[in-house]
Amino acid sequence: MIFVNGYSVNTDQISGFNQLTATQKQIGLKLKNSRESFYYRSPHQFLFEVIMRSNIVAAAYAMRDSGASFSTFVNARCNPQYWRRTAYGGFLLRPDANPSDAITDIFINGKRYGFECTTAIMIMLYKAVLETIGAKMFNQLFNGLLLYSTEHDADLQIIAVPSGDSLPGDVKYIKNPEHHPNTPQWQGENVIDLGNGQVFGHGIGTGTIGEIIDVLNRKRIPGATVPAFLTAEIIRPNYRLMSEYTRHPVRRLLGGVI
Repeated sequence: MIFVNGYSVNTDQISGFNQLTATQKQIGLKLKNSRESFYYRSPHQFLFEVIMRSNIVAAAYAMRDSGASFSTFVNARCNPQYWRRTAYGGFLLRPDANPSDAITDIFINGKRYGFECTTAIMIMLYKAVLETIGAKMFNQLFNGLLLYSTEHDADLQIIAVPSGDSLPGDVKYIKNPEHHPNTPQWQGENVIDLGNGQVFGHGIGTGTIGEIIDVLNRKRIPGATVPAFLTAEIIRPNYRLMSEYTRHPVRRLLGGVI
């Protein structure tokens, strides 16, 4: 359910909703029909969440098609034009590079990059923020960017929800408790909900939760008896706080059409 200023509302009561894309409208309806309750102080906060969720899904597909490969931290690689590889396998933004250009390059020149699935999640979230708030604000917020595992800039405000309905753009984790000790990269897979019954996990690709579990089950120690499983926790940005990053919210989000 969605609440604006304390009142339960339908999506058609929110100014600007009808100007969203078909995909964004579907996401808005999923929020409305969720068993979770989503509270907003203004219609803008709701629109921001819907649009950024759609941009996370778009970033997942773009990551899948980018050519970026899965790699452990030891073998991580990046484009030195934009990033400096750290000793521990992270990517530190070069001081002469714009954050927006550096993030965009991962999706354009993906074959020059290799990283593991947690770093991939952060990259996709940054890409979604960039597409939602624009390059100017993104560059102001994320100068000095470091990409490494779950490390993230404080302005990428991420929260953990113990349980709830998985919605498009949400991050979930599939744990593989009896993975082979020689391949710790298969201890689990971070995935993004694509909203159509499928998820995307860097290194495995798109598929259903069951299909991702099947892949992980083939990566267990001999004689393993505990299968991989989807954990309950959901990771998502704090959309309501991040909506403040747009100066003229409804105009900015809807391309100035209202």
